[in-house]
Amino acid sequence: MIPCQSKYAEEIIHRAKMDNCKPVVTPVNTKSKLSAHDGEPVQDPSLYRSLADALQYLTFTRPDIAYAVQQVCLFMHAPREPHFNALKRIIRYIKCTSDHGLHLYRSAPTRLISYTDADWGGCPDTRRSTSGYCVYLGDNLVSWSAKRQATLSKSSAEAEYRGVANVVSELCWLRNLLLELHCPIRQASLVYCDNISAVYLSSNPVQHQRTKHIEMDIHFVRDKVALGEIKVLHVPSSYQYADIFTKGLPRQLFLDFRYSLSVRPPPASLRGCDR
Repeated sequence: MIPCQSKYAEEIIHRAKMDNCKPVVTPVNTKSKLSAHDGEPVQDPSLYRSLADALQYLTFTRPDIAYAVQQVCLFMHAPREPHFNALKRIIRYIKCTSDHGLHLYRSAPTRLISYTDADWGGCPDTRRSTSGYCVYLGDNLVSWSAKRQATLSKSSAEAEYRGVANVVSELCWLRNLLLELHCPIRQASLVYCDNISAVYLSSNPVQHQRTKHIEMDIHFVRDKVALGEIKVLHVPSSYQYADIFTKGLPRQLFLDFRYSLSVRPPPASLRGCDR
């Protein structure tokens, strides 16, 4: 099964009048962060908002653009030229990947596995962090998120732990949903995080003075770990698939992680079909 919005993607390209644009391999560059104060205001804010809304809908089957779209949507109230250039880059990326979709495979739903990451202090204006996660049910990607954190984190461990708490909330919801569908998950759901301090905090029963400001998140995750529903494990950054939801990645790493998300073109036998 391949949920795909190829026709809708082509409509976005046409609406932006970019049918003949030069394609790019990644939807966002690795060097710059968007600021609310850089550049001149765009001449047609309504076009910017219309395209940003359309791209949001496209993320339903394209998790590979979730971070890039989240970034441009932060400035819909007052878009500026650098924001519009970033939006156009997403469309240029879609130009060469319009036939890509989220591949789903038949597999037994025996375990939920998730990856979570945070880009600490990534916003140049507020220094808030961006959290991202992806959740697999068996071999299939079923949930993902790229979202700016609501509060400022004083350390990378705090930003990462807030990301852990977010994905644990999602896992609890999915476990309850599967239970209602009479497909209960018997095994503990796995959370992979590349921050050792955040992994340690998830099971350490000692409450340190420096962690009191995230005490509710800590107790929430620890309770789930103590009940055996969740396991928080360390993963090397080179295998941290959630990086694609928190920052711009180099070309090859982006392509590798996109493949791990099962965002791929259709098999040769399906090319040209109206999906």
